[in-house]
Amino acid sequence: MPVPSRKTLDAMTTSEIVLFPVASRAGDIERCAAELEHRHGEEAVRFWKSECRRLADELESLGFSEPEVREQVMIFQAEVQNDLVRRHEARAIAQSRSGRAVKQ
Repeated sequence: MPVPSRKTLDAMTTSEIVLFPVASRAGDIERCAAELEHRHGEEAVRFWKSECRRLADELESLGFSEPEVREQVMIFQAEVQNDLVRRHEARAIAQSRSGRAVKQ
């Protein structure tokens, strides 16, 4: 039976943080989309900038490079936008099915 290398021993005796892609932060994405649904104007802008800055600061503190941080924040922004669109579509479908759709 082979003896584990030093690298294997180090990995077994130290803790390691494993980051998942920002796009998989479903809870943060849903929370931000829900907040943005109810905020408007300058309040929404301040909230959104604060959330993106918080994420960027977190990623920077974990050692991500500036380009990596920028990419991850852009992915996060796209996922929140997609969630907002899905929420809007779901409301429109529900209203249409209930006969409350706006007729043009």
